Amino acid sequence: MTSRRRARSIAVQILYELDYTAHKEDEVLARLAYDDSIKEDTYDFVTSLVTGVRRYQRQIDSIIQQHAPAFPVAQMAPVDRTILRIALYEMIFTDENPLKVVINEAVELAKEFGGDASPRLVHGVLGSVADQNRSQTRGVQ
Repeated sequence: MTSRRRARSIAVQILYELDYTAHKEDEVLARLAYDDSIKEDTYDFVTSLVTGVRRYQRQIDSIIQQHAPAFPVAQMAPVDRTILRIALYEMIFTDENPLKVVINEAVELAKEFGGDASPRLVHGVLGSVADQNRSQTRGVQ
């Protein structure tokens, strides 16, 4: 497993924990920092994903709702929602990785953590967002 894939996997678990507990983001990340098996670059990427998703969560959730209207964000499977949030944060608010890489990594996370329909949902939403962004970039709306 690459360090980026591992970081995304850890971020899924942390964001899931933060959604369902009263734990504080900085405390959860501090606990992770003491894990000897986490390399510094992995920790840094996890931190950027977690803090970025939390910072832009409302905007990200609005994008999810726009591209998956049949699945209200609050009623979506928590793991699917978390994976989509991470991928959309990467796609929209950073430019560190190509869209294809972000989408592929999210689908792989959905296969690992989600249900049978998770990979298709994740791929569908992210593909729709990517198509919309390409259209807007070309001036087509």
